[in-house]
Amino acid sequence: MKRHAFALLLCLAALAGGGAPVFAQDAVGAWTKAGPVEARLVSAVRGTGDLAALPLGLELRLESGWKTYWRSPGDAGFAPRLDWSRSGNLTEATLSYPAPHRFSVLGFETAGYDTAVLFPIRGKPATPGKPVDLALTAELLVCSEICVPQTLELALALPAGPAEPSDAANEVARAQALVPKGPNGLLRVDSVQGKGAALEVEATAADGFVSPDLFVETDPPLTFSAPKTVFSDNDRHVRLTLTVTDPQQGLDLAGRAMTLTLVDGDKAVEAPTTASAGAAASVPGGVGLLGMLGVALLGGLILNLMPCVLPVLSLKLMSVVKHGGQAPAAVRAGFLASAAGILTSFLLMASVLVGVKAAGGAVGWGIQFQQPLFLVFMVVLVTLFSANLWGLFEVPLPRALADRLGGDGLAGPFATGMFATLLATPCSAPFLGTAVGFALSKGPVEIYAIFATLGVGLALPYLAVAAWPRVAGWLPRPGRWMATLKIVLGFAMMLTALWLLSVLTAQIGEVAAATVGLMMAALVLALWVGRSARGTARTAGPALAGVLAVAAFAMPAAVGPSAGAAPVLAESKARWVPFAEATIREHVAAGRTVFVDVTADWCITCQANKKLVLNRGEVAQRMDDPTVVAMRADWTRPDAAIAKFLSDHGRYGIPFNIVYGPGAPDGLALPELLSEGAVLEALSKAAGKPAGKGV
Repeated sequence: MKRHAFALLLCLAALAGGGAPVFAQDAVGAWTKAGPVEARLVSAVRGTGDLAALPLGLELRLESGWKTYWRSPGDAGFAPRLDWSRSGNLTEATLSYPAPHRFSVLGFETAGYDTAVLFPIRGKPATPGKPVDLALTAELLVCSEICVPQTLELALALPAGPAEPSDAANEVARAQALVPKGPNGLLRVDSVQGKGAALEVEATAADGFVSPDLFVETDPPLTFSAPKTVFSDNDRHVRLTLTVTDPQQGLDLAGRAMTLTLVDGDKAVEAPTTASAGAAASVPGGVGLLGMLGVALLGGLILNLMPCVLPVLSLKLMSVVKHGGQAPAAVRAGFLASAAGILTSFLLMASVLVGVKAAGGAVGWGIQFQQPLFLVFMVVLVTLFSANLWGLFEVPLPRALADRLGGDGLAGPFATGMFATLLATPCSAPFLGTAVGFALSKGPVEIYAIFATLGVGLALPYLAVAAWPRVAGWLPRPGRWMATLKIVLGFAMMLTALWLLSVLTAQIGEVAAATVGLMMAALVLALWVGRSARGTARTAGPALAGVLAVAAFAMPAAVGPSAGAAPVLAESKARWVPFAEATIREHVAAGRTVFVDVTADWCITCQANKKLVLNRGEVAQRMDDPTVVAMRADWTRPDAAIAKFLSDHGRYGIPFNIVYGPGAPDGLALPELLSEGAVLEALSKAAGKPAGKGV
């Protein structure tokens, strides 16, 4: 009887909207009602585990016609006021706000939520691993035709024990996903201009705008009208104009710091920035164009040292040796031609990317290596370079054209520069990913500027020799030793062809790729027979080689882009699981650390990261830990989900590695070139533990 009486008293207290806090099971608190609003506390985990941060939530439900307010309510209202002081073993609780809705009533503009909302909360236990007793006093203002302040007493007890996902884990994860964050690939604030009491904002949506809205926060606070919108570029671009509703005399928004929250349906982005009085404002998250040009120059220069560019070293070396003993003017002309080939390739690449982006397609650094026909082209080209180094064929230019190009001709050095650029694209050197990501998130002007600067960076060694042509005079003079060197370098080029065939295997399968390889072997044999034969056979060899080269391009079309392709995971190690972005937040909510490796068979830097860091030593041991989810996103072939994941993080090239965990729910991005120390430190931080400790 006593137990039933106590339960009855608790129910009566809940119906009264106050009284003693109710502790519920399964990490979901009891609903507490106050007027037209009811609320409860929820947790994404059943127990505290050893988490340094607990994924929690404050869930509200409102009766029809009622609303409550965002962190910056607008012309009226106030944000939720939370008091956690009665909680046990809790040092801090940080509440996040999902993207708000606009309410326009009688000329007043407010921002908030109606029907229902779940506010994600990040709670920090004073002593991880111990029980946490949550006790919250929440003051809310709810309004319809009238406004009524309401106070709710909420409670939830989390026991010590495994931090397994609770019934509310998915809801908390979804709410966290609705919280506006920094730059992403869906929405982008391009420029912000202050014109007196008016604010003009330019923005872009990758998939086009539907019903955009903009919320502006300033310090001290100002209230703004609803934005007036002007659309362009098939609704992918919008200009939003807002005015301060009650401006002081002489108010000028130019130079004022502010936080913009751009919302379009379920998509939102938050952008702290400073309004400019000129044509554009610098939106956060990065350096301006001038600073990024310096980053691009460094990235292009370092690209010369990356493994993808090493195969073209043979062509560089032969070019340098060939210039031994020549006049400085001839040396300068040859190296300037190579630099021009590099710069032309980068500008062509920029033109293609601008066109694809304008058409709404996916863009990225090195994505041409996802196309089987491009890979076949590269295999044929490298094979022909090798055959040329072995002396099996030459392509003499017409005399008039050779004279115009300058004696020995500049076409060869120019082609060498273009070839170097083609082989450079599977690599992502330090600084290069940052520069390319900046360019591809902007417009055509930035893309051309960044890619031209990358080209200058890659061409700097050529430009240096062109500036000091006497460097070529220090090298050995041409002689018989060059014939042997050509043979060796030809075999080095063939190793590049074998690597390209291994990448092609992932696209069209082992049998089809092996057939292309056999065709290339037959092509070399036909050129060798034609070179040593006489009469009709001398022309039949090159003709057969041409037929084989053309036939190789038919193989992808005959087999199909993915028939018989290699498995998505390049390695058979059981610890790696396929990429699934939707599960990341669930793993984090359960207290696990998630390491995401975006890679591809054609990305040399990715393979180096695996061999030198990810698959060896202490890093490999940490990946085997059951609390770590090692997730591999294989981008060898086109994949829209992976492309979106990259663009959401402002990345358009690979490798890209990022670590999520209770201590880093938004992720910790790693540099392109991994080191054991950097990976271990990120894993520890994401787990919410001191660096150097086990996960």
